[in-house]
Amino acid sequence: MNVLIYLLPMALGLGLAGLFGFMWALKSGQYNDVDGAALRVLSDDDLPK
Repeated sequence: MNVLIYLLPMALGLGLAGLFGFMWALKSGQYNDVDGAALRVLSDDDLPK
């Protein structure tokens, strides 16, 4: 039962760290270009001429 004293704050801290990381990624524009990566896969820019 004493282990809950350590595990509960660690779980809450890791959850909050993940939430802040996700919010930072949203704010910095990581998810703005959703279709760009799918279209870049199809481009033939890397082929030799």
